[in-house]
Amino acid sequence: MRCPISRKSGSTLAAWLHGLGAAELERVLVARPDGVSAPEPRSVGELADRLQRPASVALALPRLPLPCLQVAEAVAALTAVSRDGLAGLLDATRGDRARALDAALEALADRALVWPGGDGTLHLAAALRNAWGSPLGLDAPLVRLLADSTSDELGRVLATLGVRPAAGRKEARLAALVDHHSDPARVAALVAAAPAATRKLLERRAHEAPGRAGFIVFGAPQAGPGPGEQWALERGLLVRDRHWSGPARMPAEVALALRGPDWHAPFTPVPPGVRSAPVALPAVEREAAAAAMAFAAHAVSVLGVCAAAPPARLKTGGVGARELSRIGRAARCDEILVRLVLETSRAAGLLERDGDRIAATAAYDTWAGQEPADQLAVLLRAWWALPLTPGGSRGEDGKALPVLAGAPPCGGCVQARHGLLAAAARLPAGEGAVDPADLGALLVWLRPLADDLPQDATPFATLVREAELLGVLALGAVSPIGAALAADDAGALTDACRRLLPAASGTARFGSDLTAVVAGTPSAHLLALLDSAADREAAGAASVWRFSPGSVRRALDSGLTPDALAADLAAVAVEPLPQPLSYLIHDTARSHGRVRVVSAACVIHGEEPALLAELAAHRKLSPLGLRLLAPTVLISRTPPDETLAALRAAGYAPVAEEPDGSVRIERARRPRAASPVPPPRPPGDRPLPPGGTSLPQRTGDRTADADLPALATRLLDAPVEVPEPDPYDGRPYDSDTEEIIAGCASNLSFSDVRQLAHAVNSGQAVTIDYAAASGHTTVRTLSRLELDYPYLHAWCHLRNAERVFTLSRIHAVMPS
Repeated sequence: MRCPISRKSGSTLAAWLHGLGAAELERVLVARPDGVSAPEPRSVGELADRLQRPASVALALPRLPLPCLQVAEAVAALTAVSRDGLAGLLDATRGDRARALDAALEALADRALVWPGGDGTLHLAAALRNAWGSPLGLDAPLVRLLADSTSDELGRVLATLGVRPAAGRKEARLAALVDHHSDPARVAALVAAAPAATRKLLERRAHEAPGRAGFIVFGAPQAGPGPGEQWALERGLLVRDRHWSGPARMPAEVALALRGPDWHAPFTPVPPGVRSAPVALPAVEREAAAAAMAFAAHAVSVLGVCAAAPPARLKTGGVGARELSRIGRAARCDEILVRLVLETSRAAGLLERDGDRIAATAAYDTWAGQEPADQLAVLLRAWWALPLTPGGSRGEDGKALPVLAGAPPCGGCVQARHGLLAAAARLPAGEGAVDPADLGALLVWLRPLADDLPQDATPFATLVREAELLGVLALGAVSPIGAALAADDAGALTDACRRLLPAASGTARFGSDLTAVVAGTPSAHLLALLDSAADREAAGAASVWRFSPGSVRRALDSGLTPDALAADLAAVAVEPLPQPLSYLIHDTARSHGRVRVVSAACVIHGEEPALLAELAAHRKLSPLGLRLLAPTVLISRTPPDETLAALRAAGYAPVAEEPDGSVRIERARRPRAASPVPPPRPPGDRPLPPGGTSLPQRTGDRTADADLPALATRLLDAPVEVPEPDPYDGRPYDSDTEEIIAGCASNLSFSDVRQLAHAVNSGQAVTIDYAAASGHTTVRTLSRLELDYPYLHAWCHLRNAERVFTLSRIHAVMPS
């Protein structure tokens, strides 16, 4: 079995890690929590192997600020560079810029991305070199461009340069050429002696992005070089691939020399300024409370509409603009709020796909009965970890985007959300941003890899708007709700919501204009009562309902008597019911049920012959095929439900009757979707119980449960490399599962074998790199793993179905 720990980069990192103190190694473990996920590493060699994984490096990059990324890019552009050489390249040799460079290098070392070697050279995580196609706009260095050249080819180039070739060995000749071209003065003198066309070509190419890569050799070209190229090709200032199929490439050393001593790589150690003004904490809390209260009320309204009439899905997936408009009109709120509520509710398990619709789940019923503060906390926690920006309504082409369309997870969106609060937290205590757009500009500096939306006129404008709507930001400052989110403290979040949001309102004020006004968020009982007997006109910090004959009839249709309805409304009224409302209820009740519908095909009967004669003669009711059988009995050719709808549309108030003569109670159907398969969790997160009354307690990353100081000590006390178990020399595996996987998964390092075996034994999810039979490699997140060697049965979240995987085709494993 191969062991990637033995690779040069991994061994260099392992040696550096082993030379750290316990406190320094602990900082690495805290910054890279996926490296110590269960089962914990047994040596710094295994830890180095985990930290070198491309997926692990990709998790660390989005959290880096701009100066760290600029420093890492500069290191990636060069084959070998010292701290002083890097300082010269970045123009950071003295003062604040030098201190900022040291701080950036320290931050990169704490994440095991860039670290110093014993000779003072800076080393870079191998996977990090692939983060930039052409770092600093430079092509690969000579060592990489000439890796496939022969010793004779290198000798001819050295001879042309007038450098005495080293005897025979390719490595020595390549080192001599690299040494020559690494001296800017030599390169400048060489180019100064070149023909004019060559000088012009080289000076232009030094500032251009490199051409596509190829296999580099020296020799007779198979196609003619461009003007001025041949002279440069003979001296190694330009190189071309074997087939001359692409443009000549300029080594990084040559390009840097030609850019001159006055050229420096970008380095921005100072963040953009944010204009701030004093703001009192009580004012921030009041603003945040108002926004959070309004959002909680809107969430109740939007989800209530979806629970009563589930939105239809588009054939291409997701909820389209027409349904969003319908929900927004019914809930009386803007589209961005509808999008925000739907996406966070789906993430919290309150909504789920049910055939061709998006329906409420059983967890919604639990959530709907909670206090507004607890409802809001559930949605806020979902928003904080949501791998997308819900407010995004337009794509790059300007077309409207559907909601709940199942877009690929966006880690940059999560980092943008976290970085926004980090940006606001950098303001002086007691101050808030004058213009929230300044926070977006600072966020660009703090999280350069965060994903912005193409619809935003200013950086992260939609994200800032979302934070304000949720009460996370208020008056340009972080609210108590935002502080709890940033601390990742579920208990503090719930406490902040309960302190800022009042309890659900159980009372309403009824006006003589037939309206009911509820301040704050109505309780579940009050909401159901008012929705059953009135039509909602507004929602937010205060909600308004209006009574009408049709809405009262709807309540009577549900089985309430006029006295019972009046009593229920009086029980929740702050003051006695106004007379107009009482008159409306009893006037509607007097006509309610005067006409009764029974199914025959169907039969209509009543106690007033004149009324039934009127129905039979009504022109608008002629499509029903009504025929008078007796003074008090009509027959219809139309089914009962359609007959009821037609009579009500014509202004009558019939009721349906059961076969035994009792009135049929009409209650709104409450469709519910089945709970989905739990989605994979981002590393460091624990599952959120859908609609639960409390949030999971979590103090940070999953490493919060581990004793990191003790683990750091154990790793430093252990040998750099712990030998892999060998079934032939008696060293045991940790489990039978581990031994079976090790025998079948020939493409996995032993560290990956351990993590895959642990996932099988513990029932945890993992993410794998899998090579399909077609040869394409895909990334799959798997759960419900079951070993049936040489196969692995699992639920594949990419395909949303059970799949069988061949162990020998798995090339990498990461915890999920």
